[in-house]
Amino acid sequence: MIRLQDEELKKLQSIQLEMLIEVDRICKKCNIKYNIIAGTLLGAVRHKGYIPWDDDADVALLRSEYEKFREACETELDTTRFYFQDHRNTTGYRWGYGKLRRKGTVFLREHQEHMPYEQGIFIDIFPLDGVPDNYFFRYLHNLECTIIRKILWSAVGRIADKNKVIRLIYKILYKIPEKFVFNYYHNLIKRSNKKNTKMVRILMFPTPNKKFGYYRKWYEESVNYEFENYTFKGIKDYHEYLSFKFGNYMTLPPEHQRKTHPVSEIKL
Repeated sequence: MIRLQDEELKKLQSIQLEMLIEVDRICKKCNIKYNIIAGTLLGAVRHKGYIPWDDDADVALLRSEYEKFREACETELDTTRFYFQDHRNTTGYRWGYGKLRRKGTVFLREHQEHMPYEQGIFIDIFPLDGVPDNYFFRYLHNLECTIIRKILWSAVGRIADKNKVIRLIYKILYKIPEKFVFNYYHNLIKRSNKKNTKMVRILMFPTPNKKFGYYRKWYEESVNYEFENYTFKGIKDYHEYLSFKFGNYMTLPPEHQRKTHPVSEIKL
């Protein structure tokens, strides 16, 4: 595993910043609503830029806006520098959300070296889908999301998991045809967006809270945030959102929790 040195991390962040600028440019041109979220929004609020040890960047869009962004990338994206990936345009890509990547770079996550697609430095582009308002159905909905996510993750888990039994389970799950899994996932997307629900979530990403989602209203109102001397759109009610997600978000975590993602190869 490679541990990024300070200068490498700063270079990585500067490349990701290029991609955030590109997302903002496309969204402004095409009238698409987006938000910086999670650690990226926290960085904007607490540091006016990257959290010093952060090695990723996150953007989220409600499903209808995400689909607009996907389509816009086909005509508006600066393909001399960037490429957009999701499971609909990249063979072997098994994640239920998109990534914008920088051409001419490499960022191989540990245990994902075998995945059959180009893996450059990236930022995550997350679609947000509805979560049932009824708690019982929300629980079942979360169970569906977890099962699909585990099946998709099996391409990595069959190699990466430390437990032999779990690796065997993942090997069995990996035999489920990818086409079948994504057909089910697309059906879940349709069902999740039939109603304008109170809460939303990234279907193929775990939600670290007992409500299995985040409030839709947070993603519907955006304001400008300063981030590394640039301006990006982010959730207006940052205090409510960040408190919900991180708790006492203005307090820095202890040093042993300030970690970057494990990577096996990087080319900046």
